[in-house]
Amino acid sequence: MSTLARARCQAKAHPLAMDAVLAAAVLVCMVAGSFVEPRHQDSVSWALRTPDPLSLVLMALAAAALVFRRRAPMTVLALTGTVSVVESVTGDPRAPVAMSAVVALYTVASTTDRPTTWRVGLLTMTVLTGAAMSAGSLPWYAQENLAIFAWTGIGATAGDSVRSRRAFVQAIQERAERAERTREEEARRRVAEERLRIARDLHDVVAHHIALVNVQAGVAAHVMDKRPDQAKEALAHVREASRSALNELRATVGLLRQSGDPEAPTEPAPGLDRIDELTGTFRSAGLHIEVARADQGAPLPAAVDLAAYRIIQEALTNVQKHAGPQAKAEVSVVRVGPNIEITVLDDGSGEHETQDSGGGHGLLGMRERVTALRGTLTTGPRYGGGFRVHAILPVKNRTPTGEDPA
Repeated sequence: MSTLARARCQAKAHPLAMDAVLAAAVLVCMVAGSFVEPRHQDSVSWALRTPDPLSLVLMALAAAALVFRRRAPMTVLALTGTVSVVESVTGDPRAPVAMSAVVALYTVASTTDRPTTWRVGLLTMTVLTGAAMSAGSLPWYAQENLAIFAWTGIGATAGDSVRSRRAFVQAIQERAERAERTREEEARRRVAEERLRIARDLHDVVAHHIALVNVQAGVAAHVMDKRPDQAKEALAHVREASRSALNELRATVGLLRQSGDPEAPTEPAPGLDRIDELTGTFRSAGLHIEVARADQGAPLPAAVDLAAYRIIQEALTNVQKHAGPQAKAEVSVVRVGPNIEITVLDDGSGEHETQDSGGGHGLLGMRERVTALRGTLTTGPRYGGGFRVHAILPVKNRTPTGEDPA
């Protein structure tokens, strides 16, 4: 730390002590100046003189007032100004008591606003200069009288400049702190959104594959004694579903690794291009599914593509869990203008809504995904039995900014 910076820190830590040091320095300057007398003849010359006892008392009183200049700047200015006026009237020759008033005026200007500085500064300049010009043996145009006018103006101007710079620096610091708080809040918001996204993905993966494992395990247990070959096939599906679940869990949890980890997964997120693979796993579990696509195979934004895949996955998982063993499902993907529409229908027992909304998070997760993309989701039982899931996902963002919701 530099010497100047260290001095500033000490001044902030001990303001009264620093003001006492300043008052002592001003007193020394005033006393030293009181021993010098200017002479105006053919040229300006200087001579030694002995100051009056009253002048010494006034200088000591003015210097003592400067010790409290930060605590009561207006009071100190009024006191030092009064002392300076008394010295101008009684001193002959005068002592430089007005130096204390200049310091007090600087303090007032540096701690108040500009209008107050203008009013107080003009009043101080007028009173001190007027008293100096109207009293004493010197003519009104003497340099000593004009010097009082100049020094009071300099004190007010310097104090106002210091106040302006201090306010400017404080404004910059406040903006920096506000920007830092905004960045921290944005970081916390992004972390919360990422946690929610990972939770949705984990739910979709676990619910899908565990439902398949549960169905195939039930089939294997049912036909174990009478049809060992079919039980073996069901167990093979259990092994395949569990392996897929482990792989997807590993890929999802791997997103929490650091970006520089060489083992971090690089496989892209699933999308509608894997819909055949997805429906194949359900068909192997015994669910009859019909798929109809009219989306022209156009590429979609990553977030929309992933959301469409997860909505179909979760809807078919609910069909597998709640619609009954003889249920049939229909999946349609249609591009309608700027939107992609996903529809999943089944003709099962119609117990979807009660079971899923009562204890699970499937419909809630789908709704969160659709809402995040500014789309709409409609779910509910069908007339005559079954359940319907209908999602409309905007391919292009409908916000005024034109940014991609992904």
